[in-house]
This record gives sequence, C-alpha cells and structure tokens, in this order.
Amino acid sequence: MRPGFLIRYLMFVTSTMMMLGAGEKHSGIPITPTWMPFRIPAGWPKPPTDIFAKNRLSEQGFELGRKLFYDGRLSKDGNFPCASCHQQFAAFANIEHDFSHGFNNTFTKRNAPALFNIAWMTALHWDGSINHIEVQPLAPLTAPNEMAENIDSVLGKLRKDKDYHNMFKAAFGTTEINSQRMLKALAQFVGSIISSNSKYDKVKNGEATFTPNEQNGYDLFRAKCAGCHKEPLFTDNSFRNNGMPLNIYTNDIGRMKITGDKQDSLKFKVPSLRNIGLTYPYMHDGRFTTLGQVLEHYSTGIQINQPNLDSLLRKRQPMTSREKSNLIYFLYTLTDTSMVKNPRFAPH
Repeated sequence: MRPGFLIRYLMFVTSTMMMLGAGEKHSGIPITPTWMPFRIPAGWPKPPTDIFAKNRLSEQGFELGRKLFYDGRLSKDGNFPCASCHQQFAAFANIEHDFSHGFNNTFTKRNAPALFNIAWMTALHWDGSINHIEVQPLAPLTAPNEMAENIDSVLGKLRKDKDYHNMFKAAFGTTEINSQRMLKALAQFVGSIISSNSKYDKVKNGEATFTPNEQNGYDLFRAKCAGCHKEPLFTDNSFRNNGMPLNIYTNDIGRMKITGDKQDSLKFKVPSLRNIGLTYPYMHDGRFTTLGQVLEHYSTGIQINQPNLDSLLRKRQPMTSREKSNLIYFLYTLTDTSMVKNPRFAPH
C-alpha cells in the first residue's frame, strides 16, 4: 500500500470515528420531547404569570417530575419523598396531621398546604416566602426537619440510576442530571395538577344541579366568604389576619417574618377552599380538626381586638347552626374526586 494512500485512509478512519463519537456524546439523532399544552379550564382566568415560559411542558418532563415527586431518595434517609407530605388522596395535602413528620422523628412547623392549581399562585407557602414554583422544592428538600438533604447528595443518587439517565435524556435532550433540570421536571409535574372537576364545576357547566341545602350554602358562601375565597379558584392568594390568636408553641408570626413589616403580623395566605373536605386539619398550624370548628371560629371566635385583623372580619361572621350546616354541604361540592383518583398523578 502506497504511503500517501495509507495516510489518507488513516485520516479518514480517524475523522469518521471522531464524528461517530461526537454523535454518541451529543445524542446523534436529535431527541424531541412530546410537547403538551397547558390547558386553562373554561371560564377560568389566565394565570398571572406563565410558569412554563422558560420550562416548556412536555410529556417526558412531566413523567420525570412524577418519578422525582415519589422518590424517597430525594430525602436523606430515603423515607420522605415529596409525596409523604403531599398525598394524592388528600388533594396533595397531609391528611390528619397538623404538622408533617420529617427526618429523624422531627416535625414541620406548619400544616402542609395542598398542591393543586399552583399555576395561578404568585407566592407559595403560608407566608409567601417562595415566589416561583421551580425554587419551591429547595425549601423542604434542605430543611433539617423535613427531607434534610442537600442538592449535591441528591444529584449523586440520581446519577447512579440508569432509568434517570434515560428519562433526563428524553426530557431535556442529554443524560446530564443537574439541579436546574431536576427542579424544572418537578415544576412540570406539580404545575400540571389542576383541580377543576368538582360537583361545583359541573353545576357551573350545566352538567349537574345543587341540592336545596347546597344551594343555600352557596348563597351563604357568596354573602360571607367570597370576599377572600374568590371563585373559581376559591382564593384571592392574598395574605390576611383572620383573628386567630398566636400559637404559643410555634410563635409563628406569619408574613411578618418575610417582610419585617408589623402590619403583616399574623397574616397568612388565604388557602383555596377547593377539596377542603379532604385537607383537614385546617389553618396554617392545623389547629382545627373539623369544618364545624372552622366555621365556629369565624362565627364567634375571631379576636376582634387584633390591630391587623382583616377589615372584612371586624364584625365576625355570625351564622346559625342551620347556616353552618348548609355551608358545609356546599363546601363538600368542591371536592374533585377525579383529581385525587387520577392515575396520571399517582406513582409509576
């Protein structure tokens, strides 16, 4: 073989191998996720911000987020996935627990809020300390009384799992596993959980009718509750002082801890009343076990001498026993059984 030909042949083989190697490293064939639209229920307002503006929603990203949400390896000892405090059957709240259990037999300091319709929220947590869904998981993940982990350790565990390599590649184009991608995937799953198919919604869509008790309760709700719990989300996402005394065991001053403003003392986020029949106990510290106790607070228990008490509650909200009963009938029409039983939101 002539030397010149041999040199050219070796150069061709070498360059071909380099190209093949580069194709393998950078996926070779481009991977295109299956993009999904974010559907706003009929009659609902457009979310105030687009949480998927820089995190395009895809089937693969959603599935990766679902796997992460139920994976105990995101916690230090493997026992506390996101789903341990946010259970699907409880509308992604923590049923029956005032404070959720965390790592090493510790407890959280607030009642776990339900996770649905997050796309319409501009501030998360009871005090609004988090302002974006992609940042939110960092708080429970690193809190010593919750998941008690750190990002580097979590990523190390995920990188040892071949399934995650494949899922990150399907969602984001390469097998790289980093914190940004992990948080984006979790945001795609949690941000896609929408509750909009309760009996109340069916009534509004002309598919069902309220019973007389439910209708009376709805009329009472619009007269006494709708100022803070605005339809169709059943919250206005504001922070308000609702006249509860300070919890002397937690000394939780609410929004004031974030803003430093005394006017925000004992102000907490107005929760959505959707699925309220599934998310007991109630209030930021889970002090009320039943809806009857909640209504009794608003009827007779509000501390009207609190300086930051919300102006809508200065005269309390007195109700008769019959009115309370009817209001509870209505509140149960806000239960979305299709969401809590949807296999798409369940673990793989």
